[in-house]
Amino acid sequence: MPILAVIGGIATFSAMDAAMKGASIAVGVLTALFLRNLLGTFVSLPLWLAIGRARPSRAALRVHALRSAITVVMAALFFYGLVRLPIAEAIAISFISPIIALYFAALLLKERIRPRAIAGSLFGIVGVVVITAARMGEMDLSGEALKGTLAVLASAVFYAINLVLQRQQALLARPAEVALFQSLFASLFLAAPAALVFVRPTALDLAVIALAACLATCALVLLAWGYARAETQVLVPVEYTGFLWAALLGWIFFDERVTFATMAGAVLIVAGCWIATREERLPTSPPTMV
Repeated sequence: MPILAVIGGIATFSAMDAAMKGASIAVGVLTALFLRNLLGTFVSLPLWLAIGRARPSRAALRVHALRSAITVVMAALFFYGLVRLPIAEAIAISFISPIIALYFAALLLKERIRPRAIAGSLFGIVGVVVITAARMGEMDLSGEALKGTLAVLASAVFYAINLVLQRQQALLARPAEVALFQSLFASLFLAAPAALVFVRPTALDLAVIALAACLATCALVLLAWGYARAETQVLVPVEYTGFLWAALLGWIFFDERVTFATMAGAVLIVAGCWIATREERLPTSPPTMV
């Protein structure tokens, strides 16, 4: 169930990425990101009230604030790149972060890195390389595309830290609390920079941002629930399924064709997730004679 919850969260986040790409093109990255988090605060507030509005502990507040700050930088860089790159390529480039996150988890959470988790992550990386190798030849890496690529790579480093903090945060707070305070702190951090470049959205732009806020809230709840019930190194390889959702959204909304390389890479990604998430079986003792 934690794996299914994280897969659902990644799928929802992928849909949110598509909505935010359109909003960022219309009103700018900072305006779209600030409004999404502000609306996300109002969307998640009823959920928090429904569970009894328990006051967060001081330790939980520190993690909420720290992860929100990292997420703000990560998201700003990612959406800056997403405006300049196709969704599938941007998500594929960001897949360098899960392999980094495994080592952050060992350093910060004292998790033991199992060989199976590393092997699964490497399968996922190879799958992404197979997919992107075919497409990178067609990408013009000059000007805006190069800026977008560098921004997504920088975002991936912050995303790796975010994945580890996500596990720590999920152990300290319930999903509704995570969703509320993640959006609230992010809104506070973005208020000043967004005010400097604020673009007034149209009704349609606001509707798209509101949709993105609802999707982000659902994704945060699903991910928080999943990460509270399984180790980071087990769930991190599941992040690779984000490319599959991005490819599907690209095919549906942008008529992007799915190539043989995409299919081959998808098989490797799924295989990597299966390898990394399999439970290790303990050796059974031979029967004793009585």
